[in-house]
Amino acid sequence: MDTESTYSGYSYYSGRSRGSHRHGERSRDRHKSRSKDSRSEKSVTITTPPAEPLLGDSSVRGEQVQDDNWGETTTAVTGTSEHSLSQEDIVRITKDLEDSVGLDCRRYFTLTLAVIMGLLVFLTPLAFLALPHLLWPEKLQTCGTACEGLFISVAFKLLILLLAVWALFFRPPRAGLPRVFVFRALLAVLVLLFVVSYWLFYGVRILDSQDENYQGIVQYAVSLVDALLFIHYLAIVLLELRQLQPCFSVCVARSTDGEMRHYNLGQLSIQRAALAILEHYYCDFPVHNPALLSASKSRAAKHLAGLKVYNVDGEFPAAPADGPGNNAAAASAGMAHSQSRAMIAAAARRRDTSHNELYYEEAEHERRVRKRKSRLVVAVEEAFTHIKRMQEEEQKKAPGDVMDPREAAQAIFPSMARALQKYLRTTKQQHCHSMESIQQHLAFCITNNMTPKAFLECYLTPGPTLQYSRDHWRARQWTLVSEASVTNGLKDGSTFVLRCADFSLVVTTKRIPYIQMSEEYIDPKSHKFVLRLQSETSV
Repeated sequence: MDTESTYSGYSYYSGRSRGSHRHGERSRDRHKSRSKDSRSEKSVTITTPPAEPLLGDSSVRGEQVQDDNWGETTTAVTGTSEHSLSQEDIVRITKDLEDSVGLDCRRYFTLTLAVIMGLLVFLTPLAFLALPHLLWPEKLQTCGTACEGLFISVAFKLLILLLAVWALFFRPPRAGLPRVFVFRALLAVLVLLFVVSYWLFYGVRILDSQDENYQGIVQYAVSLVDALLFIHYLAIVLLELRQLQPCFSVCVARSTDGEMRHYNLGQLSIQRAALAILEHYYCDFPVHNPALLSASKSRAAKHLAGLKVYNVDGEFPAAPADGPGNNAAAASAGMAHSQSRAMIAAAARRRDTSHNELYYEEAEHERRVRKRKSRLVVAVEEAFTHIKRMQEEEQKKAPGDVMDPREAAQAIFPSMARALQKYLRTTKQQHCHSMESIQQHLAFCITNNMTPKAFLECYLTPGPTLQYSRDHWRARQWTLVSEASVTNGLKDGSTFVLRCADFSLVVTTKRIPYIQMSEEYIDPKSHKFVLRLQSETSV
């Protein structure tokens, strides 16, 4: 055994010579000097760039077990870093850009069609009224009082229709759906056919014959506006009112951790039901934390890594005598097969004791979480007490010397940064909170005079996805996987999957049963009673 490695492992042997002992002391002195130099070079930085996580990127993937004493055992190395991209990353980025360009083109194309159809609808009644004055003004009859009153009716009806169309159709899009919305497409086709029919009738009966009855032309335009108002009412019924009554109960389960929620939905297509579920997901489901899922993987890998297979007898299954190459291949295959069977058998025997390890690991983790939580609560309470003391002192100062909430947050943050850092690492939430977001939340609590408990609530209890930064939910690409067409309506027992890069949402549908209620009449005189008291009393 090497002397230097012996001294570095802190084990000594009494039979060593004096020269080797001196050599070990020199190596130990060099080791101490190197450790002192490394400790002297260690630096702790409080302010980090806004895009950087609080405690590093390796914990985001959750594949490595990290040390809780990050501040004591980590050596910070400063310098320039170069970012490299693999071929797969370039292909993925290119595909994302192509998808985003396609979605933008489709969105603008749909908006362009809607604007063109809206202009056609609103300009058609005005064209009906203006064309006779432009083409045959000398033949038109004078417009009386009733005709002028119809002008006012057309004007107000067009104004009401304009506001109603703007409120119903020209709303910012919530999402990009894979297929067209069937009811909206049917309404667009209905309006187009309706306007074309009115134009054909107008061209044949009015333009060709040059009708002189201008009041009849105005009434014809009024009938068109009335019909457009009724079509808008039909659009409200189909697009908004039809889906209000709950008809289905959907169960949404996250594939990674099994988090589950139940919602009631109305008569919706599969793609619009998926959109409603995603809107509920961002507000109701706790944020997806892949670091919490690595415990079972590491435990299983540790169990399998502790197993070794030894070939004691050195015997292999008999192989056909076709040559030395075939014999070696058969021998290696037989050895691999025997090793796999031995590993499976050993893992099955060790399965009986794995629950004890799991129990003690969870108990130790809960103990560490409670310990970190208590330290964090005490540190935050002391920091907020210091803020109150500073506010009392600043009231006595001049108005120009008062510290704003942002400066106050930066002043007290270092006192609680270490405790918060360790707690977030223990609960594996370090990738959800950056240094900048924590300071902004602290400044917000100081501005609104909130308590330490209110400040700690978002860190002690994992919240929904929208509570965190936009990097966790912005530009999230979802894929809808369904056996049935996504334009079909929901049915009893239908199942579909919403898939993203990290996990999937499995959705199952059940129809709300028909409820039969009956009435039972109770006569108010049937439950009356009389209390009779005896005159004799017991002594």
